[in-house]
Amino acid sequence: MSAPSARPNLPWLAPGDPFPNPVQAWGPGDPAPGLLAAGGSLDVITMQDAYSQGIFPWFSDGQPILWWSPDPRMVLQVAEFRLHRSLRKTLAKFQATPGCEVRFDTAFAPVVQACANAPRPGQSGTWIVKPMATAYESLHRAGLAHSVETWVDGQLCGGLYCVALGHAVFGESMFALRPDASKIALAALVAFCRQHGMGWIDCQQNTRHLASMGAREFSRREVSRWLRQDVSQPSPHWQFDPVYWNALAPHSETTP
Repeated sequence: MSAPSARPNLPWLAPGDPFPNPVQAWGPGDPAPGLLAAGGSLDVITMQDAYSQGIFPWFSDGQPILWWSPDPRMVLQVAEFRLHRSLRKTLAKFQATPGCEVRFDTAFAPVVQACANAPRPGQSGTWIVKPMATAYESLHRAGLAHSVETWVDGQLCGGLYCVALGHAVFGESMFALRPDASKIALAALVAFCRQHGMGWIDCQQNTRHLASMGAREFSRREVSRWLRQDVSQPSPHWQFDPVYWNALAPHSETTP
């Protein structure tokens, strides 16, 4: 991510300042579309306030805290998750193999670190800089961030982490040390969301990989409407039960 060009009307926040209305984020003709504000802090209250409005932090070493609210933004509606035939076979083998399991929240910090270390095509470095990792670990301790982990023979081999407010889920990053390990984690998260009536997972950025799994772009207005409905819902108990895999079957779109 390159540093945005200076612009006079970009709000700079002091710790504790309220966020601007997300509709004030920079648009397509600006240097960094989706950029809303800079500064502030990454404490739990600020992060919770940001996510509840569809705002998230994203910055690199040497930059101030940058806050974003892109329009449109990538969202995976869990009913539209594409369970490709190859992944269906992988999941069947995974479920049938002793020593293979999905866990939630048993290795949050290692998952964040593995995501930070994961190579990204066309990118150098990572946006999961130390202040960001610390912020998400604080959210995890507050019960507002979770890891979805793929384990094989006692080894963490893939996973993802997300922020969750009520029934609103915000995917952050994933990694895989074995083929399809991150896809297994995403499938588990989708199964969990379906099981608990959680309809969508915010993916923030449009990527070909996410699109292949069924994610597509929605307007900020639409996402804001979902947020108003879902953030105030009671949060489910974040624990994975293998019976949740059955939630993939009724709605899955199987593709080659």
